[in-house]
Amino acid sequence: MFIDGANLYAAARGLGFDIDYKRLLELFAGRGRLVRAFYYTALVENEEYSPIRPLVDWLDYNGYSMVTKPTKEFSDAFGRRKIKGNMDIELAIDVMEMCDHVDHIVLFSGDGDFRRLLEAIQRKGVRVSVVSTMRSNPPMVADELRRQADNFIELQDLAQHIARARDPNAPQREITAGSGAPQPTLKDIAQNLEEAQEAMQEVA
Repeated sequence: MFIDGANLYAAARGLGFDIDYKRLLELFAGRGRLVRAFYYTALVENEEYSPIRPLVDWLDYNGYSMVTKPTKEFSDAFGRRKIKGNMDIELAIDVMEMCDHVDHIVLFSGDGDFRRLLEAIQRKGVRVSVVSTMRSNPPMVADELRRQADNFIELQDLAQHIARARDPNAPQREITAGSGAPQPTLKDIAQNLEEAQEAMQEVA
């Protein structure tokens, strides 16, 4: 599994639900022998507190292999603050390195820039499934990527299996990250993720 974090977040938000990453991992682990689940995201490191850090830490301790790098900040011609953190190269390199050891890759992204990557690994005999959505407005998956994939999985069709419960009255259990100290709840993490992704709307 190769998850373009910002792209998957945007697709799920476009469909009106939040991802429960524990359920997501369990769903795909139950469909075959899952070798590795990679999650890619850029981090705003120059701030005193990075709102996405609790999610990154939770995923790291709960079955995901995290690939991160610092964002780059710049100002546009109008003086507006922009944040950029493209993870395409990191994801593509990892896919090429792993494709000799697996027979099926699941890519969570709708980015058309990955079409050539899919073509390359398919020539090595690896099947590729793309998870994204055509039902958001606008659709999140590029047509050329969907056509190149061996199998396209509509994210909305997975919602009943991977959506996070939104009941505000439901008790939120604490998540421990191996240190023994209380960690943010799932609700806190989800809120932090939303704040972080909104701050990174300009991420390519």
